[in-house]
Amino acid sequence: MNSPHFFAEHALLPTGWAHNVLLQWDTTGRLCAVNPNSVPPPGVGRAAGLVLPGMPNLHSHAFQRALGGLTEFRGEMQDSFWSWRTLMYRYASAITPEQLEALATGLYVAMLEGGYTSVCEFHYVHHDRLGRAYADDAMLSQSILRAAANTGIGLTLLPVLYQTSGFGAMPPHEGQRRFVRNTDSMLRLLDRLGPQCHAQGARLGLAPHSLRAVPPDSLREVLAGLNALDASAPIHIHIAEQTDEVDACLAKNGQRPVDWLLDHAPVDARWCLVHATHMTPAESARAATRGAVAGLCPTTEANLGDGIFDASVWRGAGGRWGVGSDSHACVNAAEELMMLEYSQRLKTRQRNVLANDQQPFVATAMTLESVLGGAQASGRQVAGLAVGQQADWVVLDETHALLEGLPSPDAMLSAHVFASNRQSAIADVWVAGRRHVHAGRHSMHAQANQAFVQARRALAQMPG
Repeated sequence: MNSPHFFAEHALLPTGWAHNVLLQWDTTGRLCAVNPNSVPPPGVGRAAGLVLPGMPNLHSHAFQRALGGLTEFRGEMQDSFWSWRTLMYRYASAITPEQLEALATGLYVAMLEGGYTSVCEFHYVHHDRLGRAYADDAMLSQSILRAAANTGIGLTLLPVLYQTSGFGAMPPHEGQRRFVRNTDSMLRLLDRLGPQCHAQGARLGLAPHSLRAVPPDSLREVLAGLNALDASAPIHIHIAEQTDEVDACLAKNGQRPVDWLLDHAPVDARWCLVHATHMTPAESARAATRGAVAGLCPTTEANLGDGIFDASVWRGAGGRWGVGSDSHACVNAAEELMMLEYSQRLKTRQRNVLANDQQPFVATAMTLESVLGGAQASGRQVAGLAVGQQADWVVLDETHALLEGLPSPDAMLSAHVFASNRQSAIADVWVAGRRHVHAGRHSMHAQANQAFVQARRALAQMPG
């Protein structure tokens, strides 16, 4: 379809549901008109059902998609995140650039089919299997960039700074050898990747992996260097995911992780605090006031036994949030929202916890809030169906058995989030004004899946 117009009988705008919405975008893929109560021009494309804003995925480790199904057994008397890391490190130690591209391509196809239109890739496998730099130091980053370009998903690339294995500057161990960079090396990589990201329409940021992996002096130096390259670049960091991490930070630094970060780094709206599961109410209030986004990955946090984020406290302090698929135990935007809401119901023993005064339907409220938070974390103009934002949207099939006959768009969106996850109601997905998913399938579905399976099989059969 070459027309820069699209008509939706029902579309979810930042202000709520609107009817008979005519969308128009320019040659760069940005919306230049969003007009409710319109009459469609002759021949204009029409949505097959509800139109939702595209969902940003604010946290992804692409290669971890290959671990699916391989960690769901008890290897120790008390399995945890820390025992799960053993297999993750094994895969990270073996993966080739070609396998990474195949896994990322298959994953990004699945993301688009699952309702995500952009992804923040927290990319920390940098070097060869022996921990040496490739001749082209950006080789593995380019595997990610190609996967995004080929599938059509929007990308925020976040090269990861990783230097130590624990608080107190503990040296990295063998399983981390492919991650480690000194600060100057990271800044050179960012400088190298900047033009390529810009040419592709991707955003480049930085991810200090965690407080346990980046000593205070290195954190200060890399932030100063990043500001010299791009003072608006997004910054993501894992923080307060595990209680052991909180205890170790208290023992070494005399403060909880979020308190320490807020006292020692210029945290503001550029920052995404990934997980932030174990914050005190005071930490939540401080971080929310600084404008940071909470990067929530509910299905991964449940899969790893991390704990439950206190969304009521965070939102009560005015905090923004978004969702990510992280280790990709699930690659479905609606299911992340469902898991988040259900975790809050279990925590509070109430229902519809994440509804708000403007949107009493919890699925509608969560969709709008997570799009805003995800857009902020991505550092890209993907904040929904509004002029100036990228033309990203998802079309739901109103004839889907679990949606058809429901009385309102809110009810249909509720069914999509809470009832249809294993029977997806997604019909089409558009990114920057181009349709990449039609009738629930990406145009690369078969070939991407075949390459993904081959890469995963090779990794699963490696010795050890």
